[in-house]
Parts: sequence; structure tokens; C-alpha cells
Amino acid sequence: MSKKSKIGILFGQENTFPQAFVDRVNEKQSAFPAEFVSIDQVEQSVPTDYAVIIDRISQDVPFYKAFLKNAALTGTAVVNNPFWWSADEKFFNNALAVQLGVPVPKTILLPSKERPDDTNHNSFRNLKHMDWDGIFQHIGFPAFMKPHAGGGWKSVYKVDNPDQMFKAYDETGQLVMLYQEAIDFTDYFRCYCIGGKDVRIMPYEPRNPHHLRYAAQMQTTGDAGKKLLATMTDYVLKLNHGLGYDFNTVEFAVRDGIPIAIDFCNPAPDADIHSVGQENFDWVVEAAANMAIERAKKAQKGKDNLTWGTFVRGSVINQEPAATPKEAKSTKGPKTEEAPKAEKAPKAEKVKEEKPKKAKK
Repeated sequence: MSKKSKIGILFGQENTFPQAFVDRVNEKQSAFPAEFVSIDQVEQSVPTDYAVIIDRISQDVPFYKAFLKNAALTGTAVVNNPFWWSADEKFFNNALAVQLGVPVPKTILLPSKERPDDTNHNSFRNLKHMDWDGIFQHIGFPAFMKPHAGGGWKSVYKVDNPDQMFKAYDETGQLVMLYQEAIDFTDYFRCYCIGGKDVRIMPYEPRNPHHLRYAAQMQTTGDAGKKLLATMTDYVLKLNHGLGYDFNTVEFAVRDGIPIAIDFCNPAPDADIHSVGQENFDWVVEAAANMAIERAKKAQKGKDNLTWGTFVRGSVINQEPAATPKEAKSTKGPKTEEAPKAEKAPKAEKVKEEKPKKAKK
């Protein structure tokens, strides 16, 4: 496609996945050479020569996020969509999951313990005092408190009573926090979802040391196990279609046979061979390579080649003032990469979650 002939990966401190991804893309085809993204100058509305960029680091580097938005505007298929990634956060994820019919823990949004910079008491005249007794009664104990945005097990607390909760809350500074019921689980899984269709379900033990968390076994067996895997696959697809993520993980804690989605805002999920293990690593490299090649082949010069979730696409359609349902179906706008409709996904596997008192998430 004209100048846009390459597939790139933008990454930071990780080592094993980026090189394996580049090597596998190049092994599978030659029309779109894969490489590490190289940036020397970024000028407004000037295209890159990448058909596809896999983003693994922009959450930590604002310069990269701005670069990727400019690249997307000029036709690069950026994975994941940098506009949606900038807007998304965990509390919204949970709210959308409820709308999609996916079980999630009971969750309350808490204002930051300290005022944001350049604000004073007048900035919060609309905020009433929190009904702590009501919150504790609704959520119960134990409970988890974690930032409403972000990840990496940072500033995650498990609390067993109000005193522990308030002590932890005092340490959170200007972070807006989620206060969430703890799920007493019998199985736990982390699930890759690539391209909105390929799903791998991995048994996971979040209470193990980091390098041993994938050293877990699925406890649910027989017909119940098959049903559980099918249900999780369905939920993974629903969540990623709704959010519009091409590369994400979803974590489930299983309580009384029901998979409860714990964390599914992971647009740059762990893919290091030393933590996920060889089999999971090989799978994610292959799936990501296939997705990138497919996206490069579909990308159209100067068009919007991003994936937009059903939430955003539905909102846009509903705001077209004069369009009737028939007209809305036939209206042709800029071509976008849509999240696939829920179909039967490939074979799944399993994953798990819980959190220590002052863990790092």
C-alpha cells in the first residue's frame, strides 16, 4: 500500500516478545517487512511508512502516544487504538461489563484522598461526604482497593476491616481509587484475546511469585470444566468487542462455578517468555503475527484503519440525527476496522486473581 509497507513494534523494557514477533512476521511473509519502530522526527499530519504498529509502551511514554495518534490519523493501523486507550480506565470497564452481561465484583469509585494540584475545597462543592458505613456494608470484607486507571500491581491493597482500609487510603495520595469486593475463588484464569477472535485461556495463580503465577492447574473438571471454558471464551469476546481492543488480557476469578471478570484493561499485557512460559509465549507470538499481517493487508491508504469497539460505534450511530435504521445500515463513512462479531473462538485455556495487602499490580 504505497509507502506504508512495513509492520512495526513499539516497545520499552521487554526483551523476548518484540524480537520473536518481528522474526515470526518475517518468516510468514515478505510483503510487509517487520521491524522495531524507528522514530527520528514527528511532524503533524505527516504519515509514517508503517501499515501496522503494535504498541507495547505508550502507556508509559506520552511522546509515543502522541506519535501513535498522528500515525493513526494518517492511516496506520495502530494496535491498540491509541485514542480509546487514552480514554479507557478500569471503572468504566466494569460499568460496561455490567451492560454487556459479564459478571464483575461489586465496585465503588472513591475520590482521591488528596486534592489534585491547583484545586482547593471550592473545587469539590459538588462532592458530599462519603457514606462509609453504607460502602462497607455493600462491599463487605475482605476487599481490595486499587487505582481506577493503571496496572502493574501498583498501589493495590487488600483490607480486612475499616481501620486497614482508611490506613491504606491515606497512602494513595492523588490517585482515584476503586473499592471492590474480594472474590473467594476456586479457579483463576488469565485469557489472551488477539484480533477480537483468538482466545487462549491460561490457569493463573496471582498469589504466587511473579515467575510462578502461570504454574497453576485448572481445578474445575468434566462437563463443568467444559462449560466454564466456553463461558469464559464468550465473556472474553464480549468484553473485547465492546472495548475494541485487538491485544488484551482478561482475568477471571471463579466463584461457585461463575467466572467473574476481575481485570480486563490490559492493552499491553505481559508476553514475556520467562513469566508466561514457552507454550503460551509461542501461542501469543503466532496469534499476534497473524493479526498484524491480516491488518496490514486490509489497511487502506489515508483511511481510519483502527479498531473501534461496539460501545463507541453504537454511540456514533445513535447520534446521526436524520438517519433511519435503514439509512444507518447503508451509510458509508470512513472505513474502519471493526471488532468482529462474537463468533466461536479458538480453543481456550485458563487464569486466576487475588491480591496481597500491599501488592503491586
